[in-house]
Amino acid sequence: MPSPLAPRIDLDPEQRQKLESLSRAGSTPQALARRIRIVLRAAGPGDPSNVRIAGELGYARHTVALWRSRYAEDGLAGLQDAPRSGRPPVFSPRGAAPGHLHRHQRPGRPGVVGHPLVPR
Repeated sequence: MPSPLAPRIDLDPEQRQKLESLSRAGSTPQALARRIRIVLRAAGPGDPSNVRIAGELGYARHTVALWRSRYAEDGLAGLQDAPRSGRPPVFSPRGAAPGHLHRHQRPGRPGVVGHPLVPR
């Protein structure tokens, strides 16, 4: 059952300026910018509900509730992606792991000559 009261978000002018700057920066990942917009609206006039913010911004109510509560608990750090479970992806700049074919190779043939990821 959802929480009856969403956490109140109060931002001082410095926090608000930092969040607004991050939301406008072209280098900010879009997922983070979306989360920041949710927080900025939650800190806006009238202490809007999650349903109202969701309707205004076009997000699901659960999404608004999640990011609002994470910001209330952990600040800007709470808007970062949480660690994922499972083994992290493995990437090698020298090509695929032994036993795997590079996408430019065929079975029984050497790698494509001149390709930067295939050793000569």
